[in-house]
Amino acid sequence: MIVVHHLNNSRSQRILWLLEEMGLPYEIKRYQRDPKTLLAPPELRQVHPLGKSPVITDGDVTTAESGAIIEYLADRYGQDQWLPTPGTPARLRCSYWLHYAEGSAMPPLLLKLVFNRLATSPAPFFVKPLLRGIAGKVLRGFVDPQLKLHLDFLEGELAKSPWFGGDAFSAADIQMSFPLEAAAARAGLNATTRPRLWDFLQRIRARPAYQRAIERGGDYEMVG
Repeated sequence: MIVVHHLNNSRSQRILWLLEEMGLPYEIKRYQRDPKTLLAPPELRQVHPLGKSPVITDGDVTTAESGAIIEYLADRYGQDQWLPTPGTPARLRCSYWLHYAEGSAMPPLLLKLVFNRLATSPAPFFVKPLLRGIAGKVLRGFVDPQLKLHLDFLEGELAKSPWFGGDAFSAADIQMSFPLEAAAARAGLNATTRPRLWDFLQRIRARPAYQRAIERGGDYEMVG
């Protein structure tokens, strides 16, 4: 039995969604973030040394990292339905999005979260202007231009095909869902600014498997 070590409001929601799409049986072991720090509880370190989620166990196999988990599940159980055959151009395209989502798209979104919090965090009155100034300079000078660059790129990619992997929905779209949901929460992604990306979000949220994953995983809210 596949066990998903599921942290609330985290990337592990994508793994539940993939399992629902694939129709595979699985169990959920739940972990809750600390309400103040939003960090994962120390119990997750008993599963993986970094104490991060998602992590799955499947018999003797323990696998972490969303992209690696998706590749493992798709290759072992998907029969080329969720990722194309290895060694093909289509597989290379999907593999690109599996790596891009966390390697390129998420870092500026994480920086956006960190510096927004820095600007609004409690601090002595004489320090606050300095913190806001530093945060504002980094956001305006680096983070926001990077976010625009990536969102423009992604909007253009969806002008070429309805899904990131091509004409058919695939695991690449599941992997790409998290940075786009983060962009909607943190980077002003909406129907006006990026209509194709916004339409993508509406289409994935309407999928029955996506909704079943929310029901099983519990409330899912992206931190803004």
